[in-house]
Amino acid sequence: MAEGGGFGVLLERLAERRQLDIGVLGRSADVAESELLSVLRGGEPSPCLLRRLAPALGLHTSDLFVIAGADVPDDLAPADPKAGWHVPHLVRRAVALPPEQRNVLRRFVASVPREERARPVRGPLAYEQYPDGPGAVLVRLVRNRNLGWTAMAKTFLLVTDRYWSAATYGEVGRGTIPLTADLLADFCAVLDVPSDDLAALTGIALPAVSSHAKPSIAGVAELIWDVRDLTERRLQEIGDLAGSMEL
Repeated sequence: MAEGGGFGVLLERLAERRQLDIGVLGRSADVAESELLSVLRGGEPSPCLLRRLAPALGLHTSDLFVIAGADVPDDLAPADPKAGWHVPHLVRRAVALPPEQRNVLRRFVASVPREERARPVRGPLAYEQYPDGPGAVLVRLVRNRNLGWTAMAKTFLLVTDRYWSAATYGEVGRGTIPLTADLLADFCAVLDVPSDDLAALTGIALPAVSSHAKPSIAGVAELIWDVRDLTERRLQEIGDLAGSMEL
């Protein structure tokens, strides 16, 4: 059992949701059981451990770094910080497409050649420093999709019809606005992370029916993830393509 809090508690919740004991998880990740036990007791996970654990847990590797409260390595970080400003524009157009066209768009995104990193990786800004808590985990996961507060607010509005200011989402990260079941459902609609995992990480049960999430947005959360390793120029081109598909 996790004794020291922090990532150990979250790791235990993820393992329990998958009905994996520590021995099985260690073998799946090719990690020594003693190393996992150390983390469960409050020890800091090494970058190597997080890289091995992520596939065993079925999570994006960079997301597991975020969940652990660790810096995302440069090779796993979004390609271009400025590209995130264009994500809401792409989402607006993608939401308007029928699901089959959205799948075509995703296949095209997958075929686009990736370019060298356009700008250096930067750490979180001062106002993005959150105390540990369930809201912080979710807001950091959205940030890992290259969405700052403003782009986050615009994207949530498009996907869920919930209008909140950018600063309000920052308050969710700080824990001054409590995380509710409906708000968790909003994050599930934007993050391509299994909703049961997000419920386990936050300790909040999802509502039977969300009062905000729109129907027929399948593939949008995955598209947001797909474009995080594109440069600003490439993302603008993808947005233009999505617009032409509406015609």
